[in-house]
This record gives sequence, C-alpha cells and structure tokens, in this order.
Amino acid sequence: MAFSSLSDKLGGVFKKLRSKGRITESDVKEAMREVRLALLEADVNYKVAKEFTNTVSEKCIGANVMESLTAAQMIIKIVNEELTALMGNEHARLKTASKIPTVIMMCGLQGSGKTTHSAKLAKYLKTKGHRPMLVACDIYRPAAIEQLKVVGKQVETPVFEMGTQKPEKIAVEAIKYARDYGHDYVILDTAGRLHVDEELMQELKRITECIEVNNILLVVDSMIGQDAVNIAKAFNDILEIDGVILTKLDGDTRGGAALSVKSVTGKPIMFAGVGEKLDQLEEFHPERMASRILGMGDMLSLIERAEQQLDQKQAEEAAKKLAENKFDMNDLLAQFQQIKKMGSLKSILSMLPGMDKKLRDVDIDDRQMLRIEAIIQSMTAKERAKPDILNASRRRRIAAGCGQTVEDVNRLIKQYEQMKKMFKQMNSKGGKRNMLKGMMNPGQFNNLGF
Repeated sequence: MAFSSLSDKLGGVFKKLRSKGRITESDVKEAMREVRLALLEADVNYKVAKEFTNTVSEKCIGANVMESLTAAQMIIKIVNEELTALMGNEHARLKTASKIPTVIMMCGLQGSGKTTHSAKLAKYLKTKGHRPMLVACDIYRPAAIEQLKVVGKQVETPVFEMGTQKPEKIAVEAIKYARDYGHDYVILDTAGRLHVDEELMQELKRITECIEVNNILLVVDSMIGQDAVNIAKAFNDILEIDGVILTKLDGDTRGGAALSVKSVTGKPIMFAGVGEKLDQLEEFHPERMASRILGMGDMLSLIERAEQQLDQKQAEEAAKKLAENKFDMNDLLAQFQQIKKMGSLKSILSMLPGMDKKLRDVDIDDRQMLRIEAIIQSMTAKERAKPDILNASRRRRIAAGCGQTVEDVNRLIKQYEQMKKMFKQMNSKGGKRNMLKGMMNPGQFNNLGF
C-alpha cells in the first residue's frame, strides 16, 4: 500500500514518545520535526507539511497534553484527527441531478487511466443499483472508443458513441438517449493531453456549456507524486472540478498526493483505484486512510469489501459446516474463490490492525492460490468430499494431473487437516482466542506456500 514508508517513520516517532516517562515541549518539537521530514519524504506539499506539524504542535502544547500520564497516546490521537482533517474529514459523495440523468465528466491527462476508471465507476454505480451509461467523447486517441467498448462490455454497461463527431454534440445526444432509455447516470470519457493546455480546457468547457454536468472528476495517477497535486490545481483553476479519483493507491507509492490534494485545491478525493481489476475502486474515506497510515488498520473498508464481493449464503453454509466439522475440499475451493474476489491476500490482511507492518517482509504470492485450486480441481468428486481416502497413489495422480509436485499436494492436505483441527478447537475452552491468534499470524500463510 501507498504510505508504507510514511507509516513506518511515524511509527518510529511515536515509539520514541511512548518510551519517555514524561514528555516535554522540546520532545514534541523534535517529534514534529521528524514527522515533517517523513511527510516531505512521502512527497507531501512543503506548505501542507509545515502547516500540519505547526497545528499539531500548537494543539499538543496548548491542551496540556504533556502533563497527562498518557501523553504519547494523546499526541497520536491529535495526529490522527489532523491527518483526517487534512484529507477532508468526511467522505465526499457524488452530487445527483434533480432529474435523470446525473452527468459525470471524467477528465485528466493522457495515460492517467480515465477510460479504465470510467468503467470502474460504472461498475461501482451498478453495485449501488443504478443504470449507468458510458459515453465515448475521446475522439482523438487511436482505439479510444474501442477500448471503452471493451471495458464497458466487461462491466456490462452500454457505451454510447458517434464516431469522431464533436465531443459536445456527442454529449448532447447521449443525454437524450439516456433519458429515453432510463439510464440514471451518464459517464463522459473525455480526451486527454500529454500536458495541461488551452485546447484541452476549451473542449471540456464547451461540453459543460452544452449540457449540465453535475460532477467533474479529475483522474490522477498517484505514482507521479507531487505532480499529481500540481495537475489537480491546474485543472481546478480553469475548470472548477468537483473531486479527484486517485489511481494506483495500492502500489508502492509515496502517497503524498492523497495528503496534499484537498489542502492545495480545496477539492476532495472521492474515489481511489486500489488495483487493476474493474471492481477495484473504493470510496475514499479520510478517517479510514488516516487510521491505515498510523497502523490502526481499516476494518470498515474490509467489511464493506467483503459485503460487496462475498456470497452471504455460501459463507453461512461454510460456517455451519465448520461448526459441524463437515468442511471438505469442495468448501475449501469455494472459500479460495470467494477470497480472490476481494483482491490480493496482502491487501486484505493489511487492513487488519497492526498487520500492515508485519506483512512487509512476508512474501505472499497470490499465484499460489491458483496452484491450490488446480490441485483441488484435479481430485475426483469423491476425493474432494472425503479427503481421508487420499493415499499415496491418489496423491501422485493428482500431482501429475495439475502439474504440481507430490510435496505440494501433501502440503495442502496437511494444511487442510490443520485447519479442520483449528476450527474444531473453537468448542474447547479458550479455543476461539487461540484460533484467532493463529489466523492473525502472517507466518501461517508461509506454511501454505504463500
């Protein structure tokens, strides 16, 4: 995740504070100096970093925090609150039109991911019960229309296009079509440039003059660091954007853009791209991101992701089988397939409190999940239902059938048996606590070959 380095450095600062019996004003100033350096290294805007640490220092000293027996915890609480405020305090929602359709115009530089994130946004809206429509307004980039059709098909969303006619005319006709066919959201995929220029801005302005645009969203690549903030400011100064979609926030980026955009432009980050798949777009919640930066996890986002991706009925059936000790290889396969829908294992586990740092040095290879699926799928129906019958000859046949080694098959069966034993202990005294402790240990995933 982005902010890994920042999270580590802030953790080191707070560890020093917690180790002190009594915290003085000079301790606070020294800590804030280190926090400021950490923010600058994370590519946070210099003025933003300076104002942030000044505000935290004033609150720490002014609130008599240093006289408290839990001064370090109170300072962390203040930093958490100020980080949240820096990113906008509350999740910013899309504005809706008084009558359909609500129009969203996607803009940004070429290569920022507008087309992909237009489809991601359509997918997100569909999960909320809406009927979005994508509109191809990028008439310049080769194959731009075809790309939109491809991703539109993948998210089962219709694409309106009129070839290379003027974008403003396409937008006007698209609105008429949406009203006629009951599409309540229209997403305009506009053209980009290699840099902010007058021609690009005038085209976008002509679109807003011809139709009522309810939301102008700027798509920005977080990998470009502080330039992302400069681009957002340039677009906002000319176009008055409503919000930002920050892409690649799951990558190994410094993440300073997320901490600077709201302060510099006054406009919030509304969504974050957290993966390459078209369902990997999340609402941006400042308070949750602040918690993740400070190593407190993000359980709410994890629960929301689970609710969206997991089959509730299937999960209940699996839980019942576990309780009755009837969990077989078919159920294990189904659970792996469910987990895959939620994203990479590392991204899921990093949302648990305190786990992000523990997972830094743990190599979790998601391709191993595919190998495990292949092993289970190479078993017969009887073998999946009754793994106890898997003798040596059957294991050799399974290994040959899936292209894995006998050792890989043995390892999976051993882990399956350990899993059943672990869940069986739930009924014993303290069993539930021990089981959860084992599940929170990232080393468990190494045993599975992850």
